[in-house]
Amino acid sequence: MTELRLTSLQGGAIALTGDSLDALRQTLRGNVCLPEEAGYDEARTIWNAMIDRHPGAVVRCRGAGDIMRAITFAREHGILLAVRAGGHNIAGNAVCEGGLLLDLSLMRGVRVDPVSRTARVEPGATLGDFDREAQAFGLATPLGINSTTGVAGLTLGGGFGWLSRRFGLTVDNLISADVVTADGKLMQASATENPDLFWALRGGGGNFGVVTSFEFRLHPVGPMVLSGLIVHPFAQARELLAGYRQVAAKAPDELTQWVVLRKAPPLPFLPADVHGKEILVFAVCYVGDERDGNRALEPLRTLGEPIADVVAMQPFTAWQSAFDPLLTPGAYNYWKSHNFVELSDGLLDVLVSQVARLPTEECEIFIGQLGGAASRVTPDEMAYPHRSANFAMNVHTRWREPADRQNSIDWARKLFAEAAPHATGGVYVNFMPEDETDRVSSAYGANYARLAALKAKYDPGNLFRLNQNIQPSAQRSAA
Repeated sequence: MTELRLTSLQGGAIALTGDSLDALRQTLRGNVCLPEEAGYDEARTIWNAMIDRHPGAVVRCRGAGDIMRAITFAREHGILLAVRAGGHNIAGNAVCEGGLLLDLSLMRGVRVDPVSRTARVEPGATLGDFDREAQAFGLATPLGINSTTGVAGLTLGGGFGWLSRRFGLTVDNLISADVVTADGKLMQASATENPDLFWALRGGGGNFGVVTSFEFRLHPVGPMVLSGLIVHPFAQARELLAGYRQVAAKAPDELTQWVVLRKAPPLPFLPADVHGKEILVFAVCYVGDERDGNRALEPLRTLGEPIADVVAMQPFTAWQSAFDPLLTPGAYNYWKSHNFVELSDGLLDVLVSQVARLPTEECEIFIGQLGGAASRVTPDEMAYPHRSANFAMNVHTRWREPADRQNSIDWARKLFAEAAPHATGGVYVNFMPEDETDRVSSAYGANYARLAALKAKYDPGNLFRLNQNIQPSAQRSAA
């Protein structure tokens, strides 16, 4: 009889007979893949090439029933469980070594109701899947900035992007979720059904269960939006950042203005002699009338003398995927992140000095502008607490050659340390790399104790531990 050895929750090995796996397989609409079988490598390969793990088995789910049975199987046998949706999270917790991988990437359905302006979205859907379907009706909800990102992970961590100043975070637009908890049962979480679970899902990551369906509120957006890039030479960076700080403070909610600091990629609208040299980029999006948008952009456009200004009306779906070429899968990636209430003089000095030391051509710093509608929610209304943060900085190192690994990581950590005195101390959980488990409490602040109690209620055995893990509170677990 064939025997399969899987990693246990405690880190040891569990021997399963082929019969037990066959019994699971026969209950599924999807399928079970073992190493060397079709679908296995596709399921275990994720966006960040730093993560190269080999699960003992993969369940490729086709529906909520598959998720329920796979979770029950893992719990009953004490198997280490990883949950993969879009596979885009920087930490790489979507894949485990030797355990059971629950693969949701085949569940990509998106169903829009244009009358109620809502959408039902399965957990394997990407931002591109969601945007393309919703934009067929001139609708959207706030998501991220890379179309290949998974909706599930983005949402469970909070979610912000070009629409967040106008319409709030992704979680602010979540109406309900169908979720399978650690006991293998399907529950609905909303403001009226299991509201404590709904509170935790809105920012608490994958700690509380596996969402099988998200219901979102939609807003009229596009299909054309005023958006694009204003590119400046890096020599003006210090003055431009100081000017940006003033402009951003007065911007209307409809206008979002981000900053990108990096070496210039070979974009067709940039002169060849700029390629490979440090630049400062303002990436902007205005949700509303084109004339109003151009008026709102005037203060930013008066700063410095840009190399290029390619801000124009374009399809929202095109702008949502504009950064995709810079974030393709297959490269090694490592991030460090801070939240800021303001961009202090000291922080600007740190940024300018460190951009002069970019370790590879693909490394970058981006500063996402928040505020607006995202700030008008109380910190305890849901698990995501960072409502006072007006900016989120991501130090994104990216390299292709293994020899560049240590220099890239060291640079990110140094910049992070130098910027820390100017930051809030909080962090967006989706930007945390694998080695930042010590920052989990900072990701939730005053909400952490409540999250730990809810973890003990819904997952007392910490089955869902491959995430930025919230430990079950001892008092509730013992009760």
